[in-house]
Amino acid sequence: MEDPLPEQMRAAAVALLTALDEPARHRATYPFDDDGARRWLEYRPRARPGACLAELDVAGRKAAHRLLATALSPAAYAQAMAIVALEEVLDRAEGWRRGRHSGDYWVAVFGDPARDDRWSWRVEGHHLSVTMTVVDDQVSPAPLFLGANPATVRHAGRPVSRPLGVEEDLARELLEAMGPAGRTAAIVADEAPGDIISATRPRAPGRLEPLGMPRGRLGPGGRALLDQLVALYLDRLPPELAAREAARLDGGELHFAWAGPTRPGQRHYYRVQGDDLLIEYDNTTDDGNHAHTVLRRPASDFGADVLADHHADAHGAAGPPR
Repeated sequence: MEDPLPEQMRAAAVALLTALDEPARHRATYPFDDDGARRWLEYRPRARPGACLAELDVAGRKAAHRLLATALSPAAYAQAMAIVALEEVLDRAEGWRRGRHSGDYWVAVFGDPARDDRWSWRVEGHHLSVTMTVVDDQVSPAPLFLGANPATVRHAGRPVSRPLGVEEDLARELLEAMGPAGRTAAIVADEAPGDIISATRPRAPGRLEPLGMPRGRLGPGGRALLDQLVALYLDRLPPELAAREAARLDGGELHFAWAGPTRPGQRHYYRVQGDDLLIEYDNTTDDGNHAHTVLRRPASDFGADVLADHHADAHGAAGPPR
């Protein structure tokens, strides 16, 4: 059965470019071979390639959201929208000094989705970065970054906003299920790093040593929880992509590592590593109330996997190094 997702993305990207006026379209479009702009990941509030949604009309902004929605499951799209809305919450908390607002997100398209067999797109801003690459009608996902500041907004001692709460809670359940000996193996440092290790690098560390507890040493409950944690991140993708990624990982070893205290409310970090898989989570600034999460494929980010296949098919040889 033919995968409908590449055509859905292509149609949404064409609709976006059609909805933009000429100046906005010029800002939004780049050659596919512009690696500096295409292999871009920046989750801090910085200038970035693309057209800013705040400068688009209603039709243009809606078209950008429809393109973004092709890459995310309904739940992940809801998370993304909550993260965008937090810009207004954060701006108020900072006394309106920095002028943050929920329109500070950019969309960029690389190549011509209407004609090219290699093209990609990205929607990105503070705490949101989603990149999808389409080559020969195959979609390659990642990097996919979601963050939240504040990670939790409370009223009367209860959370009223916590868009990345499940990502924290499920990891804590996994730690608890490991028991004392398992936790000792999983906790690799008493203090959390200042940020996710992969940071904003266009290429994730390919030789990052697997640390912590291997899945094979967990009991049945622990293995089930680790599988649920991986599925939580894969399920940010549309079902067909999530199923493909799960099948790719099936049977491979996974490692879970935690750094920092285990008591809630303190600065902490974890990561899951597998074959061409890197999941990272940190909550290490603002007294443990500022979360970053990312799903990366170190050998395949920004479409390196499908581009290598394309090169091999076109030239009858192995593609360039990923």
